[in-house]
Amino acid sequence: MKWLDRPTLRRPVLVAAFAGWNDAAEAATTAVRYLHETWHAHPFASIEPEEFFDFSSTRPTVFLRDGQTREIAWPTTEFSVAKLPGASHDIVLLQGTEPQLKWRTFCRQVTDVAHALRADLVLTLGALLADVPHSRPVSIIGTATDAGLIARYGLQRSRYEGPTGIVGVLQDACTTTGIASASLWAAAPNYVAHARSPKAALALTTRACALLELPVSTTALELAAADYEREVSELVEADEDTADYVHRLESMVDGGEIQFGVDDDEPVSSGEPAESGSGEMLVEEVERFLREQGS
Repeated sequence: MKWLDRPTLRRPVLVAAFAGWNDAAEAATTAVRYLHETWHAHPFASIEPEEFFDFSSTRPTVFLRDGQTREIAWPTTEFSVAKLPGASHDIVLLQGTEPQLKWRTFCRQVTDVAHALRADLVLTLGALLADVPHSRPVSIIGTATDAGLIARYGLQRSRYEGPTGIVGVLQDACTTTGIASASLWAAAPNYVAHARSPKAALALTTRACALLELPVSTTALELAAADYEREVSELVEADEDTADYVHRLESMVDGGEIQFGVDDDEPVSSGEPAESGSGEMLVEEVERFLREQGS
């Protein structure tokens, strides 16, 4: 663990997201990154990557600073702090990538920071792929294990059993070490699995800030979400098989046949986008659009 500063905070809440398996459509990491930028958070600590990553799988990248000096950027897990006027809590934001090694040691470092700062709550964000249409409101599920948190925040108790990611392991570590923890998950459309979804990120951001009673301007995310929905709709309608599939999903959602429930709070894909291979072309088009938009 590398500390740049040891801030004195008011009843801090730690909000965490990790790129990787828990981050369908990059919704969770986009949400935390947006909060970091909007609230002008500043870093104060980081977890050294050497113990936790296989660098042949998660490779460092080289870049030129000022176009001349070569530098290497390693995978980072960074803590930053934001102090919001009028808020009852200071906010600690944790951004990183799901590690490949020593998960229990990694989570112990996170909970050590939470204990050192006397955090009131650790709130993890995640996103999963599901049979949901992009054209309807994003489903959010909130879970916790503590009965008091469930009642206080209107959450549910997870009944999920099966493979888990770093978010699930971190929640268990928080419970074991006596830190209150909760998790919010967004459902992203499985037929655009590899395209970043600012719409899902917006839903996570809005729900997290409502739960924590924190002010946030979401104008930039709202604009990006509108562009995303419009462009995906155009691409869907251009392909008959995908359009039929999405229209079926819309009808099922409108009729109450699809409900995103507490049993679904792990990132797995629950269906195929279409019977033809046209879904791959759709994903490529959406990814191209989003890269160009920078959303």
